[in-house]
Amino acid sequence: MEKKILDVTCGARTIWFNKDHPAAVFCDKRREYGTKIWESADGKKERFVTVDPDLQCDFTNLPFRDNSFPLVIFDPPHLTHGGETSWLVRKYGRLEDNWPEMLRDGFRECMRVLKPDGVLIFKWSEYNLPAEAVWAAIGQKPLFGHRSGKQQQTFWGCFMKIIEEEPCST
Repeated sequence: MEKKILDVTCGARTIWFNKDHPAAVFCDKRREYGTKIWESADGKKERFVTVDPDLQCDFTNLPFRDNSFPLVIFDPPHLTHGGETSWLVRKYGRLEDNWPEMLRDGFRECMRVLKPDGVLIFKWSEYNLPAEAVWAAIGQKPLFGHRSGKQQQTFWGCFMKIIEEEPCST
């Protein structure tokens, strides 16, 4: 099956119903196998995470040609604080101090590899940073979106690579 979907920050593929969808290319800059991220005080409960992308790469420098995919998913790390052993950081990654530039560059890369009239789904958790700060960093707001989660802190935004046609000259 032709790969029509690009997930540039797949992590543990937690947003996917089919974590091995045949039409998707799963990318992430991390690779971790069965890493224990949490254990209850009594040792009876444990949580593990596996980050196993098809292709290990950085979302700010994607190894794909321009206009390659009709659908791109961008769910970047959203935490600005947390230690290396924090279970949230180990599960989702962490933003660096240069997060506005990193998200802007990642968004541009997603749009570059997106086909004309293609759709970009952007998932953002407002755990540390409001979505408005992210839209300011990337230079545009989604066409539409939806908040979800127990505290309505997750924002799903939809962008489209709209190519303006040049007017016909008479």
